[in-house]
Amino acid sequence: MKLKDLIGKDFPDIAEQMNPAAGDVDITAITADSRQVVPGSLFVALAGSKADGRAFVADAVGRGAAAVVTGNGVSEALSVPLLVAASPRRLLALAAARFYERQPQTMVAVTGTAGKTSVASFTRQIWAHAGHLAAMIGTTGVIAPGRNDYGSLTTPDPVSLHKLLAELADAGVTHAAMEASSHGLDQSRLDGVRLAAAGFTNLGRDHMDYHPTVEDYMAAKMRLFDGVLPKGSPAVIFSDDSWSAQAIAAAKGAGQDVLTVGRKGDYLSLKRVEHFRHKQIAEIHVGSEIFEVHVPLAGDFQISNALVAAGLAMATGVGAGDAMSALEKLQGASGRLELVGQSENGALAYVDYAHKPDALENVLTSVRPFTTGRVIVVFGCGGDRDKGKRPIMGEIATRLADVVIVTDDNPRSEVPETIRSEILAAAPGATEIGDRAEAIKSAVAMLSSGDTLIVAGKGHEEGQTIGSVTLPFSDHAELKKALGGQ
Repeated sequence: MKLKDLIGKDFPDIAEQMNPAAGDVDITAITADSRQVVPGSLFVALAGSKADGRAFVADAVGRGAAAVVTGNGVSEALSVPLLVAASPRRLLALAAARFYERQPQTMVAVTGTAGKTSVASFTRQIWAHAGHLAAMIGTTGVIAPGRNDYGSLTTPDPVSLHKLLAELADAGVTHAAMEASSHGLDQSRLDGVRLAAAGFTNLGRDHMDYHPTVEDYMAAKMRLFDGVLPKGSPAVIFSDDSWSAQAIAAAKGAGQDVLTVGRKGDYLSLKRVEHFRHKQIAEIHVGSEIFEVHVPLAGDFQISNALVAAGLAMATGVGAGDAMSALEKLQGASGRLELVGQSENGALAYVDYAHKPDALENVLTSVRPFTTGRVIVVFGCGGDRDKGKRPIMGEIATRLADVVIVTDDNPRSEVPETIRSEILAAAPGATEIGDRAEAIKSAVAMLSSGDTLIVAGKGHEEGQTIGSVTLPFSDHAELKKALGGQ
């Protein structure tokens, strides 16, 4: 592909810099990682929090880069065209979209603090129930017909993302749902994705190590509606969150077709919910139609996620009857209030990904209605992340659970004892067990009939990062081992 065609008409500032010879340069690959440069590559040098891509321009050219894009130029003279872009991240995303070109015909994205993975998973399942070849892309990886790839990034980098979308389209996938993280939106990773609809779940405290304020965090989320979703498209917004009004206003201000779901919803209205240990019965109104839906998942927040997913599926062509019947066959996303097993005396043991305050509060609140005994929680907080949430989560745990065990999550480069102490400062009466496997084993040993155990924080993850090393570790595996030893 010619460089001028790859850049397109979105960047008039670059068009002014590009002479005919530069515009006719053939580009055979695109990357922001100099180590991945092959002859003929377009190398986009991005400024990151730890390194500036401009420091690797010479390396990229030495490896065969055919052209370079930067945000501020470079000091050395180059033997290949150098273009300076006001928004190199956006250029990278749009160029990747042009380079790989193919995407599933119907794409949706969902943002919010909690629930993104579940909504993407549920939307895929509803589409599949309606007969579509569907995929999801998110924190747990990629799930598609014949494909189940474990992953770790909520929103992949744009080159990986558009390469993946082309692979899915080539495999016959027609519908795909993806998560949209605040980092991904702020860094323009979704730009170039041709969305048919977008959704919003909720907003709570998270990523305060990246965003200066919660308002900045919310603004990054809202870029899904005012910067990525085409004007006039369906914006499915959960109606019952404290930030719902702001999300509705932002989507309407961006010219989107707002569809609200929830107890205050006008598109899908939730009128009644009965909670049981393994399911919930919900009465959902869709216009003049009334559906009684038996959702096979525990937790009120799962009903909220299911409604956003149903709204996205219906906004992209699935009939109300098909969507509601699909909700009765949902399988929970990995590590999202996932029932791992039960003790010999019948106590239930769950794994949940809750690693932020609102998510921990939601999961502990959700299991209380069907818990006749004690709610026991095992959790910790990650290192090198927002430190302010640690005492907040300690307070939530001690307020909503009967037994609290504070353990290690992914301490990364921080001292684990320090992280635990910052949680324990607001968690009077909590037990401290640093070794996560021992903490889980101890929690299982104290289970009595009617109790519910939540092991929170790592969910689907298959490793624990200590220092710079990630060691094999699975909450699922450790919980199953402990239950088997009863």
